[in-house]
Order: sequence, then C-alpha cells, then structure tokens
Amino acid sequence: MKRALITGITGQDGSYLAEFLLEKGYEVHGIIRRASTFNTDRIDHIYQDPHRSDKRLFLHYGDLADGTNLAKLLCEIRPDEVYNLAAQSHVRVSFDAPEYTGDVTGLGTQRLLEAIRQTGLIEKVRFYQASSSEMYGKVQEVPQTETTPLWPRSPYACAKVYSHWLTVNYRESYGLFGCSGILFNHESPRRGETFVTRKITRAAGRIKMGLQDKLFLGNLDAKRDWGYAKEYVEMMWLMLQQDTPDDYVVATNETHSVKEFVQEAFGLLGLDWEQYVDYDQRYERPAEVDLLIGDPAKAKRQLGWEPRVRFKDLVKIMTEADLELARQERAVATAAGKELAATR
Repeated sequence: MKRALITGITGQDGSYLAEFLLEKGYEVHGIIRRASTFNTDRIDHIYQDPHRSDKRLFLHYGDLADGTNLAKLLCEIRPDEVYNLAAQSHVRVSFDAPEYTGDVTGLGTQRLLEAIRQTGLIEKVRFYQASSSEMYGKVQEVPQTETTPLWPRSPYACAKVYSHWLTVNYRESYGLFGCSGILFNHESPRRGETFVTRKITRAAGRIKMGLQDKLFLGNLDAKRDWGYAKEYVEMMWLMLQQDTPDDYVVATNETHSVKEFVQEAFGLLGLDWEQYVDYDQRYERPAEVDLLIGDPAKAKRQLGWEPRVRFKDLVKIMTEADLELARQERAVATAAGKELAATR
C-alpha cells in the first residue's frame, strides 16, 4: 500500500486530494496546525473513527514553520509521496502579512525539502510542489506555458516563485523526484469564502434567499483561467506517477473576467447583478495581475490530461451548492426566530 503525506490537507485542494488518494487505495497522512478550534470540516466526512482497523487517514500536528517537527514526522511516516499544498494562499492578504507569507509559503517549502534530504528519504520520496499561475504576474506572453518568464506581482507570488525554483534546485542538485504543478485558478464549493469566486456565489445565494443585500468587490476587469479543483488534484497525482519528474501547467486555456463570473452566477438565480454589486477600493491589490490564461498542451501531450469542467459548468456547480447552503441558513434562522417568539 502506497503512503502519501499531504501538507494543507484541510484546505480545498488537500481535501479533494485526500479523497482521491483514498479511492486509489493509499494510506493518507495529513499535517494540520494546532488550534483552539477544529478546522477539519472539509475532511470530516472521510476521517474515520481512529480505532477502526480499516482506518487509512491519519492526521498529525505540524507546521511548515517548524523544520524539526517536519523531519520527525517524515521519519515516522516514511511516505512514498509528499504533496506540499500548505501556504498562506490569499494574494491580497499577502500584502498585509508579507513576512508571514514568505516564511510559510516560501521558507516552509525549503524546510520540508531539507527535511526530506536530511532524513535520507531523498531517493524514496516523490515530491509535488503546488506552484501558482500568480508567478506569471505581469505576463510576458499569452497564453502562459511552462517556459513563460515569471514576473510575480505580490508577496505570495514571490514566495511561490522561490518554492518553485527550490524544487527544481533539489531535483537537479540531489536527484529528488520533484514536480511542480503550475495550477491556474481552481475553484469549487470548498473554496474559502474570502476568495472572490466563492465570495460571489455565496453572496448570490444569500441575496436570493433574502439574507444579504449587497456584494462588495474590487477589480471586476481582472481576467483569470478558472478550473475545477476536484479534477485538478488528479494532475498532482499523475505527475508523480511518471518515469521522469517535470513541471506542468494545469489550466483550461480559457480566460474570463470577474465581471463575467458575477454575471453568470447571478444570472443563474434570476438576479440582475448590477442591482446588488458595488465597488470597494479596499479589495484592490497594490499591484494587479490583469490577465492569466494557461496552455495545458504539455499536460495533454505527455500525461493525457485535459479539463472536463468548463467555466459555465464550474459557476453552476458553485452557485447551486451555495444556494442550498443559503436555504439551510434561512431555515435555521426561521426556526430560531419561531423559538424566540414562542418564549415571549
């Protein structure tokens, strides 16, 4: 039985990847940060009773800021595959917390790679690094490929560039089987609610259910290549199954503006978006990335992968999920109101 270690297992990508690997028959280990509240809601449905004999998902406390503990966990788990998905991944927040972003998103990768090397697992482990389309920043060519020059435009993107080239360096210097997936924006109903796509679909559902009046957004003209996170994690796994490690763009080769995403989501619910969406300068970035569109030709040619869920399908998946969430929220609020009225 293959054994995988996932950093960032409680995030959107980590939860989908854990599901995927469990379906493949893997034993899956995930690193979670110690907190005073539970933050495992995305994986609670697959986290079995720890005393069950058939248990194949295990969680460990750890942090990319703690290299000593990473080495300890690697020695205990001895994984065949390591997927490094943990990061401070919100671009706008990285401008407010650049040092923290650099430490976790950048140096955290170095700590993990060095732990793999120092524990003697460099020849055993296959390593996946979650690189990002944000590394292209001020794009130098359209569409972007694996050879497009990088021009990062945020502390987050700079940290990802550092991690990306570190993976290449450990591959060339120490023979690590290391691959970087340059994933363009990938969304789902599990996307964090502070990210623009989920913010849009969450607001559309709540407005439809009478729970919210307005949605405030920044730059509506920014264009992104949006895909479905659930199928993008398949590419992470595919990269590590090849004979030779390499880096791949994972994208749809389509670009759509934030405004198009808003129009599609609100339109699905019969809402005129212009009545509900207002501009708020606070959501603007100090340096914007205006146009991202990835060319996944290499992935299709070498790995036989291509996206199945396209833009309108993705928006529909997310909007319908958040409409149902809003229905549940309203039902709870209505029941609470009736209970309160009955006590008066």
